[in-house]
Amino acid sequence: MSKRYPIEQRERAVKMVLDHLDVYRSVYAAAQAIGPKVGVGPETLRKWVLQAQVDAQLSPGVTTAEQQRIKALERENRDLKEANEILKAASIFFAKELCATRRQVYREVVRDRLCWAVAAA
Repeated sequence: MSKRYPIEQRERAVKMVLDHLDVYRSVYAAAQAIGPKVGVGPETLRKWVLQAQVDAQLSPGVTTAEQQRIKALERENRDLKEANEILKAASIFFAKELCATRRQVYREVVRDRLCWAVAAA
């Protein structure tokens, strides 16, 4: 729903359409007749009415609460994927550093052993 209209105006407009559905042949016809009277576009009002019917479980669809939950889960999923990519990059970086440090230590150990072996001979 649009954030441009106050909640009270939305609720009043939807209630007016729902109250007058028996007079008009469709939700769209009711929205076209009532929309200009309440200062709302007919298509916007029609969408509000359809969503209100879904929320009231009068027609099938995803409720507003479910839509908000899905958005929150998608946001959390996106954040977790981003964090996972950062952790992968960090682990690769530190693995390279650790490998280089181990190679250096190994070279020093080999050199020390060679020097000790040459000195002992």
